[in-house]
Amino acid sequence: MKSVVNTDKAPAAIGPYSQAIKAGNFMFVSGQIPVDPATGEVVDGDVAAQTKQVLENIKAILESENLKLGNVVKTSVFLADMNDFQTVNRVYGEYFSQDAPARGCVQVARLPKDVSVEIEAIAYL
Repeated sequence: MKSVVNTDKAPAAIGPYSQAIKAGNFMFVSGQIPVDPATGEVVDGDVAAQTKQVLENIKAILESENLKLGNVVKTSVFLADMNDFQTVNRVYGEYFSQDAPARGCVQVARLPKDVSVEIEAIAYL
């Protein structure tokens, strides 16, 4: 069984996709970019500020289904510049300080709205 997850506490989808999908014992959170859900705009600031907003968006989607970051078992991090890895890693570590999920991290040619970072997540229910 599958169901769509949607909350106004995270940015609305900017294309034909859902914020997240619950299927079986998992929730698949679509890639989040650093958009402030209140304004619909990319947050001001450096890659650290952008990473924080991305993780806050993921957290809001999880919380809409009574889940926590501790439920996350896998993330994929997409960076516009791999030179930002250490900064992103530092902020990421503030959110996943214990029992961090499995993770992949790659540099990509370009991200939506020309942001510096996008993160998607899989959570275990």
